[in-house]
Amino acid sequence: MTRTHPMADLPHPRRLFELGPHNGAHRVAIRAGISVGVPLLILWGIGHVELALYSTFGAFVSFYARSHSHLIRARLQTGVAIGMVGAVSIGAAVSLSEHREWLVLPATAVYAAVITGAAQRFAWKPTGALFPVFALTATASIPGGMTDALLAAATAAASASFALLVGVAGLARPSTRAFERRARASASPIQPDRLRARDAIVGGILVGVAGLIPTTFGLDYPYWAMVAAAAALATSGPDEQLVRAGHRLTGTVAGVAVAWLIMAVDLPPLATIAAICVLQMCAELFVVRNYGLALVFVTPLALVMLDFAHPQPDLSLLWARVLETAIGVAVVIAAALLWRSTRRPPRSE
Repeated sequence: MTRTHPMADLPHPRRLFELGPHNGAHRVAIRAGISVGVPLLILWGIGHVELALYSTFGAFVSFYARSHSHLIRARLQTGVAIGMVGAVSIGAAVSLSEHREWLVLPATAVYAAVITGAAQRFAWKPTGALFPVFALTATASIPGGMTDALLAAATAAASASFALLVGVAGLARPSTRAFERRARASASPIQPDRLRARDAIVGGILVGVAGLIPTTFGLDYPYWAMVAAAAALATSGPDEQLVRAGHRLTGTVAGVAVAWLIMAVDLPPLATIAAICVLQMCAELFVVRNYGLALVFVTPLALVMLDFAHPQPDLSLLWARVLETAIGVAVVIAAALLWRSTRRPPRSE
């Protein structure tokens, strides 16, 4: 009796390049672009671009419930808004500590588990804890005082509220309201995923481990590793996680090259905001169709956004994104292969 090698029957590499259907992605892209762009313009107009990062985290609410009717979308996005504002608030509280680089690890691990459970229970799409993990860890990495922490939470809450309004703006049209009534009459209730407490707990632990490795070695941006792990885990089963991990790494490498081209130009503020909006819209056009391709836009979006709010050395930021993404991806790949090896039944030769 022999056990199948864990590398056997891995997902075919061509899955990295499959492109799904369009399914009206342009409407989601427009909503996301408005949700991100308008708060950024307001912050630039009042001279507070240092709050842009928190504003964008609040706008991430617009990514959820993309295919639902307006009222169902509003209900689901309200729950997401609570999760995103909570992530920024916890991250801002962690940032007050001089030991923030260590305190953020257990805080993120626990919050990732909670959000993963909430995403399963309330059928959030996209699933997983990717965006809350990004919001918590990035916010925690920026030192500040109590006033800064309160401003961060308030900015995220205001931006999330605006994104909720954008999500239901279509109800202003009578034709949309009539369609909404017909859709509610014929729609099936949303079926939440079965709450898998073990998956949520293991996911939180893996996110924490992904952050522990670069923190232990003194790397500058450990949250990229945690975000990469959360992204790869935001799907079910080891096979899908391996595909997602491959998408995350290859898309990040290509996206870093795009980010370098954009950041090398040294765009003025308005042009930077325009670039952020365009990148956001492009990401939403492809995120469901091919996650790796979407990352070609998501990666420069995150890097340009971070540099816009808190300027930092370009090359160190870009290299850190690649290296620490690889660390987070490696943690998930190792866990997925281990899971496959322990779950595959033995076979006789």
